[in-house]
Amino acid sequence: MTDKQETNLAPPDFNFTFDESVAEWNVNHREWLKTHDKTWDSLATGALVFDTSNRILLLQRAPDDSMPNRWEIPGGACDDEDETVLYGCARELWEEAGLRLRHIRRVIPDGANGKPGAVFTNRTGKRFFCKFSFEVDVEDTAEVKLDPKEHQDYVWATEEEVKGQRMREREIPLTNGLMVRLIEKGFAKRRDDKGA
Repeated sequence: MTDKQETNLAPPDFNFTFDESVAEWNVNHREWLKTHDKTWDSLATGALVFDTSNRILLLQRAPDDSMPNRWEIPGGACDDEDETVLYGCARELWEEAGLRLRHIRRVIPDGANGKPGAVFTNRTGKRFFCKFSFEVDVEDTAEVKLDPKEHQDYVWATEEEVKGQRMREREIPLTNGLMVRLIEKGFAKRRDDKGA
């Protein structure tokens, strides 16, 4: 199931659109931090990608990375070169999964008090980040290509498989409780849209 190819080439020109509800992240991450009077070291993004069968894309971390062999959505820290936080989301999705972002639908409210943004630290506990995760549409879900330096495998998982952290006989342990909560909220938002 794994197609591995290094995607650390320069990102393509991203021509994605976004819902007005995420416009506040259409600024550079340093500007966002200053405008919102936040002292975190930086921002990070995550991309919740669903296929037409309502399954979410999960990537398995490399065996020699932090949280080895655990599963997560594509994402990572914003770079100073990223024009906007939303661009950072598109770049990370491209670098980690080889997918081109087409549209950003919404931010997922996975933080404290039901607000967007989950705060976490780096491995040493000395740097603080706030991660904003967005439900996104991509150009083609069949085109997943992993960077083997970061991820070793991918799956498309149903909500039940995520909750059980298992696909048939295969365990898919998620990175941490924040990731579990984020994905559960993503599925809940999609259910709300359908009125279920």
